[in-house]
Amino acid sequence: MKRKINISPPQVLALGFFGIILLGTLLLCLPISSADGYTHFADALFTATSATCVTGLVTLTTATHWTLFGKIVILILIQTGGLGFMTFISLSAFIAKKKLNLKDRQLIMQSSGSLEINELSRFLKKIVIGTVIVESIGAILLSIRFWTYGHNFINGLWYGIFHSISAFCNAGFDVFGDSSVEQFYNDPYILLVLSILIIVGGIGFLVWDDITKHGLRIKRYSLHSKLALSITCMLLLVGTLVLYGTEYNYAFSGLNQWQKWLNAFFESVTLRTAGFAAVNQGSLSPAGTIFSCALMLIGGSPGSTAGGIKTVTFFVVIINAVALAKSKNSLTIFKKRIHDSVIKQATAIISLYIALAITVIIVLLILEPNMATEDIIFEVFSAIATVGLTRGITPSLCIASKIIIAFTMYFGRLGGLTLLLALTNTRPRPTADRPYGKILIG
Repeated sequence: MKRKINISPPQVLALGFFGIILLGTLLLCLPISSADGYTHFADALFTATSATCVTGLVTLTTATHWTLFGKIVILILIQTGGLGFMTFISLSAFIAKKKLNLKDRQLIMQSSGSLEINELSRFLKKIVIGTVIVESIGAILLSIRFWTYGHNFINGLWYGIFHSISAFCNAGFDVFGDSSVEQFYNDPYILLVLSILIIVGGIGFLVWDDITKHGLRIKRYSLHSKLALSITCMLLLVGTLVLYGTEYNYAFSGLNQWQKWLNAFFESVTLRTAGFAAVNQGSLSPAGTIFSCALMLIGGSPGSTAGGIKTVTFFVVIINAVALAKSKNSLTIFKKRIHDSVIKQATAIISLYIALAITVIIVLLILEPNMATEDIIFEVFSAIATVGLTRGITPSLCIASKIIIAFTMYFGRLGGLTLLLALTNTRPRPTADRPYGKILIG
């Protein structure tokens, strides 16, 4: 009798993303994908991983190396990675009127960020319809502006569609050249449209659901939505103020006052976790560089197109530390208690991200001895949080470093707990209660 292979939902997600990356790599290796007819496997793998993991780090210039076919492949990978491949699979099943079993629904919940299994069909339809509407509006608004820059109708529309999808999915890919969106540093129209797309994509699908159901009646929002919106607004405000101060005489030194505020806001938005750069990241001040790494690591909200440890995870750990300092036995937020298991998971996620980041930084410092330490630290945080910003070292990485960064992006997109559960796949076993032992911590 054949032994049945038991694959857990986290393993299906991990293998699914890996399969998409591998397919994207093979397509990008085709002669039709590149302008000169050849792409090294490592560069194709890196690009496919970056697109599927909605990061934006590139070893090859997207605008010049890839043909239209290659750019369309990258755009499809971005859209698939941004929404989660299980969303597309489940949508196909709903269209074909195929019933999903409990395991399928658990997979879709984990991929899309849904909390209610009973309303999964409605939730997924709302995700897809909402995505089409938002990306379409963004594409129209951006296309109109690109036409005013002298692009013809087709090119302006293509630029609008590509960058609308890239911004909404928090991917950060662009087809302008080597300098991202730096040419638009003084264009509030483009930077604000991109910012809105990034924020909408990064607040999470559950927050969308609450907004569409309850409008401005915030009291009726779920605890998750209240936390996600509150922390997002707080981080945008704090990020803008801090970056305005740290970069006043550095990255923003050549700008006038309103341009400084505009770029401080856009930098605060794109660091979590879009990857578009309106200013040269290599010109950030030392303080701004460290602060940027912190914002990148926090990332967007759970169940969104963004990466990072996530806003709610960060807030739960910080508030729990405050509660412990005040000798409180339980954690209460917005008059709701937070379960201990949630606090443990949040702590585990942050620990995993920091541990991997430190490990990768050390390895890259060994592999790339001629690169500046701060550039490598910035690159690693950008990769693990699937941001895509760089200080210019990505194309110069050796093959081993590219593969390591690619894995780091893969880890960041899946999430620490998902990847850990995928690698272990062990059922919890009942353990006998043991006597408590005393240790010292802190």
